[in-house]
Amino acid sequence: MRAEEYAEHDALGLADLVRRGEVSPGELVECALAAHEQVDGVVNSVVAMHPDRARDDVDLTGPLAGVPYLVKDLFHGAVGLPCGNGSRLSADWRVARSSQIVARAAAAGMRVVGRSTTSEFGVMGTTETIAQGITSSPWSPQHMAGGSSGGAAAAVGAGIVPVALASDGGGSIRIPASACGVVGLKPSRGRVPWGLRSKEPLLGWAVQFAVSRTVRDTAAMLDALGGPTPGDPEGMPRPATSFLASLDAPPPALRVAWWTDPWSGHAPDPDVTSATQRTAELLVDLGHRVEQASPRFDWDPYLTAMTDVWASTTAHTIDGFAAALDRPVSADTLEGATLQMVEHGRQVTAAQLLSAIDAEMILTSAMNAFFREYDVLLTPTLAAVPPRVGLYDPVAPTPPRETLATWSRWECFLPVFNTTGLPAISLPLHMSEGGLPLGMQFVAAIGREGTLLRLAGQLEEALPWRDRRPAAFPR
Repeated sequence: MRAEEYAEHDALGLADLVRRGEVSPGELVECALAAHEQVDGVVNSVVAMHPDRARDDVDLTGPLAGVPYLVKDLFHGAVGLPCGNGSRLSADWRVARSSQIVARAAAAGMRVVGRSTTSEFGVMGTTETIAQGITSSPWSPQHMAGGSSGGAAAAVGAGIVPVALASDGGGSIRIPASACGVVGLKPSRGRVPWGLRSKEPLLGWAVQFAVSRTVRDTAAMLDALGGPTPGDPEGMPRPATSFLASLDAPPPALRVAWWTDPWSGHAPDPDVTSATQRTAELLVDLGHRVEQASPRFDWDPYLTAMTDVWASTTAHTIDGFAAALDRPVSADTLEGATLQMVEHGRQVTAAQLLSAIDAEMILTSAMNAFFREYDVLLTPTLAAVPPRVGLYDPVAPTPPRETLATWSRWECFLPVFNTTGLPAISLPLHMSEGGLPLGMQFVAAIGREGTLLRLAGQLEEALPWRDRRPAAFPR
């Protein structure tokens, strides 16, 4: 199999070829390596490939047997592999124990072939680091891939692997999914547990999962990676019907709200507004009940709460790495905005953090009330067309509230669903006039990933994206 033929298949398609004996798992690894050689010089989505870790003793009965994938180079991975966290501070840190999500991927028959780039310690919404360089969209080397899972989405969009692990603490799956033209589901809090080694990152705002090119791969991955961990008080049970099987039937008529005015108060982007309106019109044509409506909350106090949660938890994490590795926390080891976040986070008081948690509960109550009235909320994934690389200066010592306020221009529709734990999916339904993908975000009540996936499958059939090919793709 040639790299260009390999890249045409999604993960389930490749697994089917393996089960039928038409291709071996080893051949798929070689294809992933060849695809990486062809396109990663343009997108810079991979920290390193590790083909030696893709052993031949694969259980071919697994639903995703033989499928190559990347782990995100942030906080976890396969035992013994480096994990640099996108930072000079922890460039040679190694994983002592495989994370639960990697173990579940292995149980499904998947094979780690490398590590994807990430923003430094997952903080920024773009993947442009001093440690690993600039990761760009496979659609344009001049535009950002997004972050913090920028390498995962760029690698999947560029055909290096069909799926890649990712995580999302404030949009970090959905931002790059939109910028790179792939499917990005942020599951409900507790759907894909972290594994009981510590409290979930960002006080539970951060979740882990994956990005893919097709809705059916996203459903299959959720079946493989989701499910409770014994002893986890926030673990969510598996549904009676698998997520993949649920795609066999379209969704019932849904009550859908749609909204395009940025919650941050920025001016709407006409290109994005038009794409969202066209999506709403399509939903009407598909038989759904659609109207304009939005959850109501105050952005400024939310921005304060987000700043205090992000800064305090980031400071705790980075100070822990620095102590374990016996390295200084300074401008020589951290980017400017990250260092500012650590310094601010060290000053956050218990009272400020408790106030942020109170703000979380008020927002959660408002969202729960909204989703008693509606089944799904449609917004743009990014509130504006993705910016060009270079907007973020990794050296500039930008205060954390200013950093988050600046990126709210693009990301304001995303972090509130981390805070409230609701599932949200970005679908690559449209393209901008300039040839960049424009993701649409769909949100549902807690635990309603099945609703989102069935709707996503219906939209994928009505407005297919699978045959679109970015400039960076094996040929």
